[in-house]
Amino acid sequence: MIYSSKFLSSFYSLGIYVLLSIIISCSSNGSIESVDIVNEPEPITYNTSRIPTSNQRQGNIEKGKEYLFSGNFMSSGIPYDAYILANGEDNDNLLNRTGDNAVIAYDYTAVTAPNGVRVVAPNCLNCHSSKINDIYVIGLGNHSSDFTNNRADAMPLLDLAINQLYGPNSEEEKATAIFKKSIIAIGPKTITNNRGVNVANKIAEVLVSHRDKNTLEWIDEPNVNLPNEVIPTDVPAWWLLKKKNAMFYNAMGRKDFCKSFIGASLLTMADVNKAIEVDENMVDVLAYIYSLEAPKYPFEINNDLASEGKIIFNNNCSTCHGTYGEDSSYPNLLVSLETVNTDSELSNHYTTSTTNNDYFLDWFNNGWFGSSENPLELVPQGGYIAPPLDGIWASAPYFHNASVPTVEDVLNSTERPTLWSRTFDDSDYNKNKLGWNYTVETTQSNTKTYDTTIKGYSNQGHTFGDNLSNEERKALIEYLKTL
Repeated sequence: MIYSSKFLSSFYSLGIYVLLSIIISCSSNGSIESVDIVNEPEPITYNTSRIPTSNQRQGNIEKGKEYLFSGNFMSSGIPYDAYILANGEDNDNLLNRTGDNAVIAYDYTAVTAPNGVRVVAPNCLNCHSSKINDIYVIGLGNHSSDFTNNRADAMPLLDLAINQLYGPNSEEEKATAIFKKSIIAIGPKTITNNRGVNVANKIAEVLVSHRDKNTLEWIDEPNVNLPNEVIPTDVPAWWLLKKKNAMFYNAMGRKDFCKSFIGASLLTMADVNKAIEVDENMVDVLAYIYSLEAPKYPFEINNDLASEGKIIFNNNCSTCHGTYGEDSSYPNLLVSLETVNTDSELSNHYTTSTTNNDYFLDWFNNGWFGSSENPLELVPQGGYIAPPLDGIWASAPYFHNASVPTVEDVLNSTERPTLWSRTFDDSDYNKNKLGWNYTVETTQSNTKTYDTTIKGYSNQGHTFGDNLSNEERKALIEYLKTL
């Protein structure tokens, strides 16, 4: 899943500037006196396209919740006893699960491998849930994930532990095989520059390079050789999906959303038969995701100021981001790169024809995912979706690459820090700026520092809020707290 988070890859629309009239006056002697003319900025031309509707299958909310929390959508992982020995029991049980899952961390699930061995594997909540102000929120993108290390480095230690606990050529070793192959393939290809960004796009590319597009069986030697370069992304909030006609920041995920969810299972999937089984359940998972609502802002709101901010929002932002309240609407617009001008690397990556990109798109569009009943279709048009803003207060950092720490910085591009660090304490929240407290840095001395000068990490663009006054921004932020 892509997953993708906490975001504001936003595109506010502004009112048309009124042309300054030429003012002339007559002096007492009848001569014409000229007045200096102040040049107003050129009006912004908005280049957008409406994303067509994608009809989705209907499922059962409660069944989807159960399958998401405890379902067998993974097929390989770490043997259960080895996992418990290494990590201990987690008694928080945030998901209120039963059985052996009751003592497993929320972002992992105990499942039964095809050979009957009980194993533990990461689940979707690894990326699609998080805490803010010490409150656990399902559907909030993980804003603290750490991909700064090569995860494949841990596999020799896992091999040693399995051999010692179960012996060589054991059923437990066989049950771990596909999981281990995937991690070894993914590890060196998904190392990020700093914490707090996601690599779901690159993980999908690596897994696809190792699987047949029709049978989905694992291939040890990849079909294409991918570079180590990673384009970072944020993880969109799940509760926004019910409003959207397409998935992912560049809106290239069209038609059946459930097929996209199956992508997570490629980490451990044996073959297409497992994909068919998982697909039958993902329709219920989508129903559960559609049932999620944005968390309410937990602090005090100045309602009078928020009322002023609503007017500013509706006059400047609603064309792209929609309206909220009783008569809410959402336009589903894809905004061109020339209009929004945010970092173009993610968009360009999929619109540029290369051997790797052509393989990736063909794999999904012309293989099992795209040709089976209820197909998924990837359509990279270029540009970024202007997302709904429900729960935007909780979704920091912002933009599709998580490059901006607060909403205030989104609305004032001149104040965005070039290098900034945060504590990754989920309670270190700034109520005034709406986002994470941060420290402006001069160098990147550790992985907690975000460097916006690196390719794919830029915080440029979305300068529409620059034309607002400080007072207008303050009122607008107060209104955004209510969404």
